[in-house]
Amino acid sequence: MKHFVVKRFVLAVGLIFGATLAQADIEIQQVESPGGFDAWLVEEHAIPFVALELRFKGGGSLDVEGKRGATNLMASLLEEGAGDMDARGFAEAKEGIAAQIGYDLNDDTLSISAKFLTETRDEGVDLLRASIVDPAFDEDSIERVRKQVLSGLASDATDPDKIVSRVFDGMVYGDHPYATDYSGTLESVSALTRDDIVEAWKNAIAKDRVVVSAAGDITAEELGALMDRLLSDLPDTGAPQPARVDVMTEAGVTVVPFDTPQSVAIFGHRGMKRNDPDFFAAYILNTIFGEGGFESRLMDEVREKRGLTYGVYSYLMPRDHAELVIGRVASANDRVAEAVEVIKAEWAKVASEGVTQQELDDAKTYLTGAYPLRFDGNGPIAKILAGMQLDDLDPDYIKTRNANIEAVTLEGINRVASELMKPDELAFVVVGQPVGLEAANVGQ
Repeated sequence: MKHFVVKRFVLAVGLIFGATLAQADIEIQQVESPGGFDAWLVEEHAIPFVALELRFKGGGSLDVEGKRGATNLMASLLEEGAGDMDARGFAEAKEGIAAQIGYDLNDDTLSISAKFLTETRDEGVDLLRASIVDPAFDEDSIERVRKQVLSGLASDATDPDKIVSRVFDGMVYGDHPYATDYSGTLESVSALTRDDIVEAWKNAIAKDRVVVSAAGDITAEELGALMDRLLSDLPDTGAPQPARVDVMTEAGVTVVPFDTPQSVAIFGHRGMKRNDPDFFAAYILNTIFGEGGFESRLMDEVREKRGLTYGVYSYLMPRDHAELVIGRVASANDRVAEAVEVIKAEWAKVASEGVTQQELDDAKTYLTGAYPLRFDGNGPIAKILAGMQLDDLDPDYIKTRNANIEAVTLEGINRVASELMKPDELAFVVVGQPVGLEAANVGQ
């Protein structure tokens, strides 16, 4: 039998205890179980509960061709009965031991978040194990959850925010799974069978793609035993991950006519990988440009100076198989054309002129000061550890992150601005009845 392997990294970060910010050492332990499963752990025995995070890489992108929405429907059914328990029995079992288990899906990841009291942790792990190893997928639950999904899809069909996302993704990602909503369509979800759901389960939940983290009242040895018990009976491998997609856009505007008093727009182009050496500079740049709330350039120019919107923002989106710099804005139909022109102008300005030293200094102060506030309990810490693993970061990232922020120079960030921001590739999709907006093409 393999022995437990534990590596420790002691990191000083700020923790919130009540209303007081205190400095504390977080020790991240890299744990390898006797069965060969890996996890990151932060022990904290002050409160008798543990937060556990599981991530299965692949997510909605693993749908088989022609079965769009199968992984989403499967994930929605994981708590609808397992083993010899039906949906009500599973819910009552969780409530009886005050356990929390939540399931979530996106294009790249199936996420499971759980919290267990120490005294009933074993029972909680048994419930979680049953849901991923032996889900019921009974026909009554399938039809009930299918109706819920279909109701959501029907609502999405008349939601401008959903429509604009669908059109933009289809334009940017081509025939990649990212191009369509992982929830599926009314037609595809209606046609899914139980066999399709079982296939999606086998494709998505497997040993070769799992990431585990934990924070709270549990030791490394106990976590190792927990992982072996929880994961050993899963399939060794799941479906292959999708290929990368090369994002290529042309500057222009696509208008989707829709009867609404306010137009909604998405804009963007190819971005930067999370592991790019310039990512910290790009991150600070975007904070200054579009993600810094009321202090960002976009909010100042589009909202504060001109009153064209209640909100506008941009963000970096480094996905597993593609990267974007992307943003959103909503404006009255008779004013959205002006908002689009202002965004174009600001995009070109930051690309050619960069940012100022004062903007850089202010962004550094904000980003380094806000970072410790994220570590405000076992649940958030476990999520952060899981995210770090998905991003292939080292355990010492928490210690070095702020230093990397501080190391970005004005020369460096402005070089990145000239390389990252591409006015000649900035594509817009606008849904609504925009007045006076020149459209490169029109579609639905």
